Amino acid sequence: MTRTGRCLCGATTFTAEGEPEWVTFCHCESCRRATSSPATVFACFPAERVVFQGDTLQEYASSPGVTRSFCGTCGSPLSYRTDERADQIDLYVAAFDAPEDLRPTRHDFYGERLSWMIPGDGLPTRE
Repeated sequence: MTRTGRCLCGATTFTAEGEPEWVTFCHCESCRRATSSPATVFACFPAERVVFQGDTLQEYASSPGVTRSFCGTCGSPLSYRTDERADQIDLYVAAFDAPEDLRPTRHDFYGERLSWMIPGDGLPTRE
């Protein structure tokens, strides 16, 4: 299966082949600030199965060993990479053309969630 996605303006597109290794909510402060949202959702793929096209991604080293990429035209966040998992790339689920097909299976950094963010989905949580 080939999954496609893009930034807000369409200048940067991507494809991801196959099924993700996992899909998770992230509640960490860093991700919240990077997306200006109360939480985000990532789908993790092997890096060799993801291809970006169009405008060259811009990158920001948000913390030691972490690189976040975004469209240089519209600023849409598109990916997260960490040296701890150099062979993987996390893509923002909301950037996919069919985000409803990528259902999260857990909540990560649950202890950092906003106090009023109380999911009722019954998914497992991790710190």
